[in-house]
Amino acid sequence: MEAQIPLIIFTTLVAWSAGVFGAQAVLALKGEGKQIQLPALIISVALLVVSGIAVFFHLQHWERIFNGFGHLSSGITQELIAIVAFAIVAVVYFAFLRKSEDGGTVPSWLAILAIIVSTALAFICAHSYVMAARPAWDTILWPLVEIGEAAAFGMLTVQGLVAYKRGDAEPGALPCAVAAVFNGIVTIALVIAWQTVGASFADVGYYFDPTQPTQALADAAATTNVLFGEMAMFVWMGIILIGAIVPAVYCMMAWKIGKNRIAWITAGFGGAACVFVGCLCLRAVFYTIGLSVFMFY
Repeated sequence: MEAQIPLIIFTTLVAWSAGVFGAQAVLALKGEGKQIQLPALIISVALLVVSGIAVFFHLQHWERIFNGFGHLSSGITQELIAIVAFAIVAVVYFAFLRKSEDGGTVPSWLAILAIIVSTALAFICAHSYVMAARPAWDTILWPLVEIGEAAAFGMLTVQGLVAYKRGDAEPGALPCAVAAVFNGIVTIALVIAWQTVGASFADVGYYFDPTQPTQALADAAATTNVLFGEMAMFVWMGIILIGAIVPAVYCMMAWKIGKNRIAWITAGFGGAACVFVGCLCLRAVFYTIGLSVFMFY
């Protein structure tokens, strides 16, 4: 399957948007990070808007997009519901920020709701890809990876903002390190799980897509061997090293250093940039090995 660039951008930026909103809510729930609440909310909304624009470049007839919202079991319908719910909570969050005396306080119930809707958005947008017809996608690890990416994106970005605004990295240091490590664990677990996908095609041999009859036959088992196949560089350098290991190491080192402004600005923004690179590489592999077995049934 060809890499779908608009969807790669969409799923990456949705994770980033949800992560930033959820991370700022974590600090708000603790009564901390008040100086970065409004900037973080603006960043989150901007990322969501850009992700939505990217989707239209995936559609040949974008004006027909609402034709896909006809059934609640449809993945695109569930994504729309989650995005609308996210947007509503973000608007309410903004209203409370504007009403607060210090410009950075929201009620605890709203912070909890923001965390829930952010997690739900990341999970639902990833779960719509989980389907038996594509063995590489048919795993709960994919939604967990999306949540891990959102957590790492959010905590790293917000922590970078905290350090930049205040020079005080303490409020989210531990959650930031935990998020980065969790992201690394689930990402590597997904890559390992991908190695078993070839077994789904082993008895079939060569892969043929009747919707693209002019394309040459491909060895499906070889294509899905991501660790040592054509995508090995993306996997080892992009996904595992840059996307999973480096952000976790960044955060663990900065957490040990403690209240060091430069350390956390580097770990926050630098780590988020590494997660971004890892996300792009992960999705490039995700689509490449997303071969379908629908023609065998």
